Amino acid sequence: MPDLLAAALAHAARGWHIFPLRPGDKRPAFPDHTADTCTGRDPRCNAGHLGWEQRATTDPDRIRRAWSARPYGIGIACGPSGLVVVDLDVPKHPDDTPPAEWSGARDGWDVFATLAARHGTPTDPLDGFGPDGGPRTGIDATYTVTTGSGGTHLYYRHPATGPALRNTTGDRGGLGWKVDTRARGGYVVAAGSTVASGPYAVALDYEPRSLPDWLAGLLAPALRPARQTAAVTVPADRHGRYVAAAIRRQVAHLAAAHDGQRNHALFVSTVALGQLVAGGALTDDDVTAVLEPVALSIGLRPGEVARTIASGLRVGARQPRHLTDLGRAAA
Repeated sequence: MPDLLAAALAHAARGWHIFPLRPGDKRPAFPDHTADTCTGRDPRCNAGHLGWEQRATTDPDRIRRAWSARPYGIGIACGPSGLVVVDLDVPKHPDDTPPAEWSGARDGWDVFATLAARHGTPTDPLDGFGPDGGPRTGIDATYTVTTGSGGTHLYYRHPATGPALRNTTGDRGGLGWKVDTRARGGYVVAAGSTVASGPYAVALDYEPRSLPDWLAGLLAPALRPARQTAAVTVPADRHGRYVAAAIRRQVAHLAAAHDGQRNHALFVSTVALGQLVAGGALTDDDVTAVLEPVALSIGLRPGEVARTIASGLRVGARQPRHLTDLGRAAA
């Protein structure tokens, strides 16, 4: 446990936001629930679900309290830490072979080195990384971690300008076979931690390099078409004006949310409108119609949006807001 605490403090000293992982596991220790199952019983979720990314910290006092209690693993929240981590994985079994596009590649390193070479990246030898113990070339040296399964994490600084980069996965919209990336909304297991497959260890203790321009270009999200908030019909009386103003207020709140806080903003806005649903002024479909387009346009993923709206509606239903109460309050 002292070694884990020392490692946790060292990562935080670099400005990396960390949080506890379950001992011997890759999963976050806190919270013990997801946004769509949040009931507010966790005190830190009183104002809405607070996930591992929002709980990640560089505060030495908080870190000492946590890692003095249990031998937690260490997770690094890439978004708040300003990191993009390239995860170069290895095959897990004999049938885990590359698709035709990457025929001949042995692992994620080969795929990534090929991409780097295609884009004219200068090469630095990284001794001892090959399966045969030989040098691996094709990528400028940066802070590097070997994973428990024998893979490699390359740490880069997130670009200061341009779009926010998010996670990608292998051939499913990512860079290629056995190459994942973690950025905004993602985390990595930090050096000093041990999971079932083995320990994570620093291989090259360099400062993270700036993310190469060619790589930033490949990872940049596609431009999304503008989406319009659907119109919801409300009465033309005082109560209707109140509901319309509440919708405008929550749409504006969500649209103005900063990266890293957008899911939380969607939850808060859904809870507020969900209270009107519980009071009979709106329907679940109304709330989805006005918030979903905005959430998608600011970069939240469809599945994430659906889960968060469902969770917010459940929480809002516990505190109905009846429009008839407005008249009594005014009196």
